Amino acid sequence: MKDDFFIKIETWHKPDLGTLENVHKLDSSTWRSVEVTPIDIADKEQVAPGDYKVDEDPAIFKSVKTGRGPLGPNWMKELVNNPDCPRMCAYKLVTVKFKWWGLQNRIESFLHKQEKRIFTNFHRQLFCWIDKWVELNMEDIRRMEEETQKELEEVRTLIHIYTLHRLC
Repeated sequence: MKDDFFIKIETWHKPDLGTLENVHKLDSSTWRSVEVTPIDIADKEQVAPGDYKVDEDPAIFKSVKTGRGPLGPNWMKELVNNPDCPRMCAYKLVTVKFKWWGLQNRIESFLHKQEKRIFTNFHRQLFCWIDKWVELNMEDIRRMEEETQKELEEVRTLIHIYTLHRLC
């Protein structure tokens, strides 16, 4: 499909509770066409039944190392009243372009829905895995990035070899 299909995800992390408007500084015409979709990581209703995992539920999880959690139904309002508690909002701008007559709207809508699902599950996991990453330093993170990059390259090579063999 060449230039007729792409997905772009841009992220800004801000120390707030999702109150900033147009954090990506889009022009007014583009901003009017943006659909803002808030995600509440503690709201089980935002998780597809097949994706739900008890050990990745911020409404149940309590961090041993930080004491954070569980997140109750009013956790964001409680954070507003507790300025000393760390907070962060990930503002994600998902741009999808799928130019194929008759399928464009359906495919773009489907892809946006899947991105929301991925973001919801990932950020729920991130909160519930805090005890695994909260004490990591930049050296640890860079080492993990290098290991992940090597593993990914090995998988790509295997997939490429498999594809070559299947084509022959």
